[in-house]
Amino acid sequence: QVQLAESGGGSVQSGGSLRLSCVASREIPGSYCLAWFRQAAGKEREGIAAIDRDVFTVYADSVKGRFIISQDSVNNALYLQMTSLKPEDTAVYYCAVVSHRGAWCDTVQVRDVIPPGLSPEYAYWGQGTQVTVSS
Repeated sequence: QVQLAESGGGSVQSGGSLRLSCVASREIPGSYCLAWFRQAAGKEREGIAAIDRDVFTVYADSVKGRFIISQDSVNNALYLQMTSLKPEDTAVYYCAVVSHRGAWCDTVQVRDVIPPGLSPEYAYWGQGTQVTVSS
């Protein structure tokens, strides 16, 4: 088991920036990739960024070029730097530790994109942090 705690959400105007953080309760083994998801009101949760140590980083088309995912393995932390925020980025943002036991990590790496609707089979989730972007 691993507990995840996100922070850094808030309200910002369109074009602004935020940095989300996620701290894990213990070291994450190499059998997992790390990811950020978001869920807007009335919509399904979607994957937006993933990282697997030095193997790959990958993004959804909706955030590519604006968001950067990074990790600090020493401090068991995951980050999401968000720039050029848009009102459509308004959502609850979740960090996730996704097991390689399922196909999600390998699928997004091979496709080099996180397609909408692709959900991980085995994952630990944080409680979420709200991001609100006003126009």
